[in-house]
Amino acid sequence: MSKEKPFSITKRIVWEAYQRVKANKGAAGVDEETIAEFEEDLKNNLYKLWNRMSSGSYFPRPVRLVEIPKADGSARPLGIPTVGDRIAQMVAKMYMEPEVEPHFHPDSYGYRAGKSAIEAVGVARKRCWQYDWVVDLDIKGFFDNIDHTLMMRAVRRHTDCKWILLYIERWLKAPVQRENGEMLDRDKGTPQGSVISPLLANLFLHYAFDEWMRENYPQLSFERYADDIIVHCMSERQAKWIKEMIEKRLLHCRLTLHPEKTKVVYCKDDTRRGSYRNEKFDFLGYTFRPRTSKTRFATYRVSFSPAVSKKATKKMWRDMRSWRFHLCSDKSLEDLSRICNPITRGWINYYGQYYKSALYRTFDIFNCILKKWAMRKYKKLKGCPRRAAHWLGRLASRQPWLFAHWKFGCTPSVGR
Repeated sequence: MSKEKPFSITKRIVWEAYQRVKANKGAAGVDEETIAEFEEDLKNNLYKLWNRMSSGSYFPRPVRLVEIPKADGSARPLGIPTVGDRIAQMVAKMYMEPEVEPHFHPDSYGYRAGKSAIEAVGVARKRCWQYDWVVDLDIKGFFDNIDHTLMMRAVRRHTDCKWILLYIERWLKAPVQRENGEMLDRDKGTPQGSVISPLLANLFLHYAFDEWMRENYPQLSFERYADDIIVHCMSERQAKWIKEMIEKRLLHCRLTLHPEKTKVVYCKDDTRRGSYRNEKFDFLGYTFRPRTSKTRFATYRVSFSPAVSKKATKKMWRDMRSWRFHLCSDKSLEDLSRICNPITRGWINYYGQYYKSALYRTFDIFNCILKKWAMRKYKKLKGCPRRAAHWLGRLASRQPWLFAHWKFGCTPSVGR
């Protein structure tokens, strides 16, 4: 008779976890093994992983540290576990998520099924019309500074499963390996980029912020997407006061607010008098600020509304330049559309939800890129930007579905 494993983990859930990890793709970890290489001996690799997890002998490998440059010149640390560790974390997530999900706050939108960033933006938009003031919160290095003791205390409130507790603690403590091979021990934080981190981050802030707000300040509305948080207030005095209270609460949870990025904002519109030094804020790729908009009665008014942020716009411009379409004269327009449409359609679906005209400038630039491609590909258009613009414009009127942004209404025109 075979000896029974100390931990009850089914082989089926390991298989399902592998399928989810494969669908999410992702880079190789410290062992440099890709998903394709893991699949070369898939059955044996999954069996070994299940066997180790079920017997308690599973220990995660170090996490590969990749630093992603940010617009302000700093770097965002991204931790990449090995394929096997990602599958193991997915197993734990699949067991644990159904237990914690029903307890989460309705205004927590990040990394949750049935919730989305654009939903959070829409709710924030309505509440900025209802409340005059906002506290825009920025937690300094949130993922890197999560306290392990407090994190495990939160996990234990929702499960007493020994293997989940054991492995979460091992994942939290797993060392980080830099690109040069240097090993760094960790006594706090959870790597951004690991499978289990979003769930753990949500659980931590559920107790550090959401539940604390619900119990102590139920009259105040907020939206939270992971560590991006905005709180709505009736007055400047109330906003400054709750900012101080939140700062004290987060310090108690071993977190700090960024002193420059955390601010009180006045939601200025044409019915709100006076002015304030901060009258705009960024939230989930949108900038909220006073904007002129047309009413249903064909009049114009100033409302405090979201539109695609300058930071998101610059990111789209960089992506478009990286396609280098002006050098792809061997390709047809249909080829170009297949390359870019999945991406531009995503931009439209997200950033085109509110104040969509803010996207027009971006797609005008894209049309200029297509115009340069046409002048390089066709001799009759070489050196003739107006003729190229006319040619593209006629094509767009006949086939507006060819490019997603043409269907959106941003077609080429002469002089652009």
